[in-house]
Amino acid sequence: MRSNKHYTNVAFTKRVDYPAGAHRPARAWRGTAVCPACGAVYVRRRWIAASDPRAATIGAGAAARTCPACDKAAKHQVGGYLTLQGAFAKEHRPEIEQLLKREAARALEDNPVARVIGEERTPDVLTVLTSTEHLAQRLGAAVHGAYAGKIDYNFSHGEKFGRVVWRRD
Repeated sequence: MRSNKHYTNVAFTKRVDYPAGAHRPARAWRGTAVCPACGAVYVRRRWIAASDPRAATIGAGAAARTCPACDKAAKHQVGGYLTLQGAFAKEHRPEIEQLLKREAARALEDNPVARVIGEERTPDVLTVLTSTEHLAQRLGAAVHGAYAGKIDYNFSHGEKFGRVVWRRD
């Protein structure tokens, strides 16, 4: 059936090289599971952080299964980059790093799958690697809210990836 619309979803759903949903398992897991690396608990199709009081009781008899965040960290699959640039970032790096740690801990309570995977440091630039594009966006918004500056958000259309660049001179 042919449509008179100028834009249809066919261009995105029928492409063979389009990797939408490749980050998800084929089916949802059944039952409960505990991540041996971080202690997060999977119950009712959701991951619960190890710090949650329910995690200890729910995960007592659960099977061991690696959570998506630990799996991404092991495979070094980065979901987002936060790049901090400029003279101000270089001068105030300890305070900015402390802010990022606090915000990442707060984000972990909301979504245990969103984690900081690593950091890349140079004398002038700090790049934070995250497991999800939303965490990169959240960390960038926290730095921008605290210290102002200029921030750019770039998200890929086809894949789950985001790049956030914050700069203040």
